[in-house]
Amino acid sequence: MSVTVRFCGAARTVTGSCYLVETPAGRFLIDCGLFQGQKTLKELNYRVFPFRPADIDTVLLTHAHIDHSGLLPKLVHEGFEGRILATRGTIDLCSWMLPDSGGIQESEVAFLNRRNTARGRPEVTPIYTQADAKAALQSFQPVEYEKWVDVIPGVRARYWNAGHLLGSASIEIEFDGAGSGGKKLRLLASGDVGPDAKLLQPDPRAPTGFDYVISEATYGDRLRAATTPEQRRQRLASEVRDAATSRGALLVPAFAVERTQELIVDLIDLMERGEIPAAPIFLDSPLAIHATEVFRDHAESLDPDIDVNRLFNSPHLRFTETVDESKAIAKLTGFHIIIAASGMCDAGRIRHHLKRWLWSNRATVLLVGFQAHGTLGRFLQDGAKAVRIQGDEIKVAARIRMIDEYSGHADGTEMARWIAARRPIHRGVFLVHGEEEAIAGLAGRLAERIVPAAKLFQPLLDDIYELSTPEPALLDVAHRRRLAPEAVTNLDWHNDMSTLVLDINDRITAAADDRARGVIIRRLRRALEEAG
Repeated sequence: MSVTVRFCGAARTVTGSCYLVETPAGRFLIDCGLFQGQKTLKELNYRVFPFRPADIDTVLLTHAHIDHSGLLPKLVHEGFEGRILATRGTIDLCSWMLPDSGGIQESEVAFLNRRNTARGRPEVTPIYTQADAKAALQSFQPVEYEKWVDVIPGVRARYWNAGHLLGSASIEIEFDGAGSGGKKLRLLASGDVGPDAKLLQPDPRAPTGFDYVISEATYGDRLRAATTPEQRRQRLASEVRDAATSRGALLVPAFAVERTQELIVDLIDLMERGEIPAAPIFLDSPLAIHATEVFRDHAESLDPDIDVNRLFNSPHLRFTETVDESKAIAKLTGFHIIIAASGMCDAGRIRHHLKRWLWSNRATVLLVGFQAHGTLGRFLQDGAKAVRIQGDEIKVAARIRMIDEYSGHADGTEMARWIAARRPIHRGVFLVHGEEEAIAGLAGRLAERIVPAAKLFQPLLDDIYELSTPEPALLDVAHRRRLAPEAVTNLDWHNDMSTLVLDINDRITAAADDRARGVIIRRLRRALEEAG
């Protein structure tokens, strides 16, 4: 039996996870996620899929994060009529996350269309709506961990806890008659794998002995210092105490699911122990509020040493679900903590709080998760002196801090250890869900002693590999590529334009007088005329 896999997303980038697997008996997807980051990459969300949704029989969903699940409503809207197989935790989270994503699409497009109308530009439509997201939920079917489920004829799958997020899974897949000598061909899709000392979630589990492993590489080039839950709390405590001395806001852009709940648990624990100043913690995200309720409902599957219900009911914690409640936070003075999505600062309420506070040296922005290329969070992490938010230029005077201990991803050493524990791996390891440096870093760790370099593959977007041959064979797909490889990995012209506008404003503002400013403007006009 012939088996091919097409890497339709998360190839040399950390978002848009989507892998199309085809056999003579049918087609299925592993994940169907939203692209995030620079605009060129995000524009893929608006394009047609690189396959016909009606031809897909099943989707195997690793977990609920939007970069893995976020295009499922579009898939259903455009003709998919099959099953979406996921764990119960993933389904419960998606029941809030997908409609929330649809609402964000609608509100973002409404804002953009107001600007487009004023500028005489055509209106755009959302990728999908809340109604599309709610309709997609009807396609979900629950699976249990470590129990086989049929996918398409001749293919079955088994989900293993990946330790990354409530309901997250690595998915073991078996293909009848596709291995050497007509034996089963075995593949493992890692999904996102959680790190050591992960709060709330158990350690990741998976079996051994595969032909192929498709492995994430988000932090493949990083090595975190060994840590414990208590050491992580102490690092957080130090950042909170420093922020409190400025008597302003501590802004925490956080992914609404898992990262937010971990932060709440640690912040309230530290306040109750008197190790950080008691202050109001505003959970300013309707999605995070609903996700917290899901965590309460699944308390039995979380760390039994943590009293989730008690901590989530703390008087220090304040939920701001409505827009008016969110706006009221801006009236506060003195030290307070605001946790709001999105984690990469590219959408959601965190942008409004950043506009309110970034210019102030009394504020602190604490980044606690991965910041993809081209996102506002990445520009802040890299030390930008000014940024553009919703068309407005904002100077950055706030302290920008980063702690890595709350990442939901294993680092390079942990991923290498996880892959080593899957051996023997007979035919190859595909490294995905990482930027180029991260993938190269993990490849270097593996090639040293775990997997021969000849069996390590770093697919580009839309690469197709034949898996049923003795060695994976890359098929000729150059004509099928939606983006050139460099367009995936590099910052695009939208990022360059934003930086240029900021640089022009700085240079003109810093000029000695009006005459000097006029010289700069005339030179710019001349350059534009020559370019035209």
